[in-house]
Amino acid sequence: MALEKLRGAWEGVLNPVLESLSGVKPSTVTWVALPIGVLGGLAVLTADETTYGANMLFGGGLLIIMAMILDGLDGPLARKYGNVTRWGDYLDHTFDRLLDAVWILCIAGSVFVGDFALGLAAAWLTLLGSYMGTQAQAVAGTRNYRGFSRADRTILSIVAIFLTGIFIHADIGDFGMFPGILNHIPINPMSVIVLISAFGGLWTFLVRFQQAKFEISQIDSENPLPQPNQAREDE
Repeated sequence: MALEKLRGAWEGVLNPVLESLSGVKPSTVTWVALPIGVLGGLAVLTADETTYGANMLFGGGLLIIMAMILDGLDGPLARKYGNVTRWGDYLDHTFDRLLDAVWILCIAGSVFVGDFALGLAAAWLTLLGSYMGTQAQAVAGTRNYRGFSRADRTILSIVAIFLTGIFIHADIGDFGMFPGILNHIPINPMSVIVLISAFGGLWTFLVRFQQAKFEISQIDSENPLPQPNQAREDE
């Protein structure tokens, strides 16, 4: 949520970049971001605890950053040159969700976490939180950005990836194991971000559900939907 507040400032410094992309379709930028983001996730997934693996983490982190930059360009590009379309908005949101899931699964499936099931749970909770925002927009007409935003989660994930690479080069190991049912998972930046993503997704779902309930209930009270029984009586 904190980084969502910087969206306006980000768009304000983009003018020189947007002018250089005047002949590029926003959807092209969206499509290019997808494979770059997937490659970044795969680099993280296949990295090991060697110096070479650390460099793969750095490369994967840079690819994820590049995908995020491109993701932040398509919307402003569409608005600047009057190319805003429903399909573009739909495509952007779809690819965002795909990359969210890929990055969490790749981090969780890596040797630094080693629990793909935990990654599936974290990805599901993350997508559930995102769903509440888009569904609120579909029903109430307003986007709900409350909770643990995509920008916050992705920035923390990138920091965790780079920290893990730095720890390998500095010969810093894990900080023990998690307690309880997670006692098979080492404590390190990447395992911590998977848990943060899981709990952040759950918290986002609850916060956005409550906000949507309030907003939609208010709309229902001010402008109730026509009821089937009323339609038959009118006939």
